[in-house]
Amino acid sequence: MTVDADWNLLVDELDRVHARERQIDFWLRDDDAVEPTAPLDRLLSLAASHAVPLTLAVPPAPATEALARHLSGRGDIGVAAHGWAHWNHAPREEKKQELGAHRPPAVILDELRRGAERLRMLFPEHFVPMLVPPWNRIDAALSPRLPEIGFSVLSVFGPEKPSPFPLVNTHVDVMDWRGTRGCRDHTLIIADIIERIRQVCGDVEGREDQSGGTLGLLTHHLVHDAAVWDFLEKLFAATSGHPACRWRRTRDLTDR
Repeated sequence: MTVDADWNLLVDELDRVHARERQIDFWLRDDDAVEPTAPLDRLLSLAASHAVPLTLAVPPAPATEALARHLSGRGDIGVAAHGWAHWNHAPREEKKQELGAHRPPAVILDELRRGAERLRMLFPEHFVPMLVPPWNRIDAALSPRLPEIGFSVLSVFGPEKPSPFPLVNTHVDVMDWRGTRGCRDHTLIIADIIERIRQVCGDVEGREDQSGGTLGLLTHHLVHDAAVWDFLEKLFAATSGHPACRWRRTRDLTDR
């Protein structure tokens, strides 16, 4: 299959969604911003050129005032709390976690509360009460207590599962973390996007789910290779003007 054919499959799927008078909400979450960098500027510029809103998941502890100044006045940017410091507290034999069951819940919740307060102070025009756990992992016992410390929504990776707390997840990751640690094959990413569209909007057999109608794209600007930037450029071009696709601001998702 040619490169153009892959993208034509996506456009054809969006055309079918539009023909059924449906829409899907896309949103973009980019993790690990703490300071101004050339890759961050490239992402900001690319998203702005296609009017794609951007959610930055920022670890509060290392976040810099320089980043706050850099984002000041930029529209369509949301800043979510990416844990506290993005530190791993799990032992070597376990998957990395900052918000796991390895420390007292009171300690973790206090860090998250302080983190939300710090981001609200640094980014008053951009902060949204969304928690993005580092490595997309959080102890299930913590979720019901997040409203106590000012969060209204949780964002991890994967299909939304039954939860005592509102979820706005990411569903498609552009990075090949277990292989090259560069961009995944574009054909595979497009296939994942199409599958998510069918889950949300229904396929030719009419199946639909009720998971919130969103497709979350996950990126990590600091480690993007040329293939990631190429993919994002083509994705934004294919979707940003399509009537079946709405790229949404974080506030549109957290205020539901």
